[in-house]
Amino acid sequence: MAKRLTQLSPHLTDFIGRQPLFFVGSAAPDGYVNLSPKGMDSLRVLGPQRVAWLNVTGSGNETAAHLLRLPRMTLMFCAFEGAPLILRLYGSARMVQPADTEWAAAAALFPALPGARQIFFLDIELVQTSCGMAVPLMDFRAERHDLNDWAAARAGPALDAYRQEKNTVSLDGWPTGLPTADAAAPAD
Repeated sequence: MAKRLTQLSPHLTDFIGRQPLFFVGSAAPDGYVNLSPKGMDSLRVLGPQRVAWLNVTGSGNETAAHLLRLPRMTLMFCAFEGAPLILRLYGSARMVQPADTEWAAAAALFPALPGARQIFFLDIELVQTSCGMAVPLMDFRAERHDLNDWAAARAGPALDAYRQEKNTVSLDGWPTGLPTADAAAPAD
């Protein structure tokens, strides 16, 4: 039932484009494993072996911390309607942040979202499909706008302060690569 491929086919690329939800998995050599659901218009297939996804400010920043320690990532998509299918993309990832020179070009791939924090590029090493026959059939009703509304209401210093409090260190105490207030403060 499961198939291993070296790249995305047009059929699988089309499948990804229809999914309102995907999951991101990451792990460092030790510590907690992270699995996060992602929605919004935040994923782009850039080619048969490359995808990018826009990460917005949230309650944590585990993926960033993991990638700084071990740059592996898995993305998973499930068919909640139509024919059953689970699609996993395994590979090596890297992060681009707003202060990086690549940010403007990378951010242009996505709609402007108020909490945009990082863009991750995944170089796909393995594509795996599996049956998905146990995944329930579910109807998609609508996107939630709560996170965008929350971030827009805190734009500027309030959002920066939230990121300093919640997003600069992982659950395991590892840095996430976001600039910290200490790094931004001028030296005496």
